[in-house]
Amino acid sequence: MAQLSDIRPVVFGVGRVLVVIPTYNEADNVAAIVRRVRRAAPQVEILVADDNSPDGTGALAAALARDDGQVHVLHRDGKRGLGAAYLAGFAWARQRGYDAVVEMDADGSHAPEDLPALLRAARDADVVIGSRWTRGARVLNWPLRRLMLSRCGNLYARLALGVPVADATGGYRVYRAAVLDALDLESVCSQGYSFQVELSRLAHRAGARIVEVPITFAERERGTSKMSPLIVAEALWRITGWAMRDRRTAVRRGWRAATVGQARWP
Repeated sequence: MAQLSDIRPVVFGVGRVLVVIPTYNEADNVAAIVRRVRRAAPQVEILVADDNSPDGTGALAAALARDDGQVHVLHRDGKRGLGAAYLAGFAWARQRGYDAVVEMDADGSHAPEDLPALLRAARDADVVIGSRWTRGARVLNWPLRRLMLSRCGNLYARLALGVPVADATGGYRVYRAAVLDALDLESVCSQGYSFQVELSRLAHRAGARIVEVPITFAERERGTSKMSPLIVAEALWRITGWAMRDRRTAVRRGWRAATVGQARWP
């Protein structure tokens, strides 16, 4: 007979779900976001991946974990960036047999109240993106500069890479474990916006079914944004590089196909 500890909760028909929340200096937000996730989707588990925050975020997360068996903490040895934190969270989840992994920011911009809708969509998808730029979505309290930057960045990514999603830079996502297993995550080295674009590109190239669900996105109320000109520059540089590489690959394949066709021509 199975032990109680062996029974895994099935969350919205998806299976066992882990919400990964990377943190760096989010002491003002970590407790609130964990409480909201636990209320919105009580069956899921949470992993706070803290990059040794000097403001004590890791200690606060550890206290939450001591009081709640569905909250876990991954203490990392320094600030290595958003992408590295998510990759570490993915590895932690895969090692422990979770069926789906959620990306969520710690600052409250990704509303945990939208999580049930994302998980329901994951029943029939490999990747679900909580989209700011699809019908029904709302973006609150962003200045025009940020709105234009996100809109233009996503348009450029879609046109340059051919990834058919409106919000390739969006960081509120659900990944089924099977699609994470199919991706070459060891090759991923980007951070920030470009990390999300890179995973969108890899998932699309792997034939994953990607769907977008409208969300309400709000600018953080407490703490300091991690957005910087360097993050924007990295995204532009990497997207351009991937686009050029994809086009070179397509040209080589076309040349080879033409060569084979000529060789077979009577």
